[in-house]
Amino acid sequence: MSKHNRNFELTVSDIDLIEAALHITKRDLSADVYNGTQEMLPADKTVDSLRKIDDLLGRLHNQKIFYRPAKGTYLGG
Repeated sequence: MSKHNRNFELTVSDIDLIEAALHITKRDLSADVYNGTQEMLPADKTVDSLRKIDDLLGRLHNQKIFYRPAKGTYLGG
């Protein structure tokens, strides 16, 4: 029986590209649901897909390490 690969060699730009594609897919699916023009998936599957995409985007966001200087005053913006 084969095992899943647990080692991924993705760069930050790879993750950024995946995240951007997920945002575009989420935007398009949301617009289709709002306009009532979903062609590819039934409404319940579209909503389920949106939830999965949103969950994945949240997990990607939670794994990010944001820069904050160790010394000095932090100026956000």
